[in-house]
Amino acid sequence: MAKMQVILMSNVVGLGAEGDKVEVAAGYARNYLIPEGLAIPATEANERRIEALKRKRAEREAREYSTMQELARSLEKLVCVIKVKTGEDGKMFGAVTAGMIADELKNQFDIVLDKKKIYLEQPIKALGDYQVELHLHPEIKGTLNLRVESLNPLPEAVLAAIEAQRQSALTQTNPSGTKSEATNSEQTVTDTAQQTEEKKSKKAAKKTQKSRQPEQSSSENK
Repeated sequence: MAKMQVILMSNVVGLGAEGDKVEVAAGYARNYLIPEGLAIPATEANERRIEALKRKRAEREAREYSTMQELARSLEKLVCVIKVKTGEDGKMFGAVTAGMIADELKNQFDIVLDKKKIYLEQPIKALGDYQVELHLHPEIKGTLNLRVESLNPLPEAVLAAIEAQRQSALTQTNPSGTKSEATNSEQTVTDTAQQTEEKKSKKAAKKTQKSRQPEQSSSENK
């Protein structure tokens, strides 16, 4: 396959940035990079433009750095709320992904953020509050406060368990991050759901026992 050297005029993901001299397939250069204004042939005359292109690159990178710093500060002040479908026990159907978080940032705050910049060790599978790590720039990380709520009404016992977990998270720092918080929240909701079911079973047993007492008295009178 024929190759040719070009000088990049813009940042091209996976290839390089302004002023970089790279070797690419000749067809790719002639049919895409050069017509789109992303590169120019690496001729002796064009190589004189490299220094100017590198200055342009430095200016762009400085702007991007400043923008990402400001974005990190802004995101730390926000609480992004995602509502999901759950069962009566508070267990979610499905999971919250980086793509869903990116969509809600756009819908709720008109913030456009590539989902690749949202770091989740694993999808979120439990209701509750989370601090999601953001990789905004090679030198800048941020945090997004995320709240996952049920779209449908839940029993009071389950809501109380979720609120207890939320208050607990506010009073202590969890070094394990999102994964551990999700596990704690899911376990709390599960335990509460089991307790609720046990209470229902006990109430039903009492009602059955009471209904049998008149029958026993009637039998004894006879």
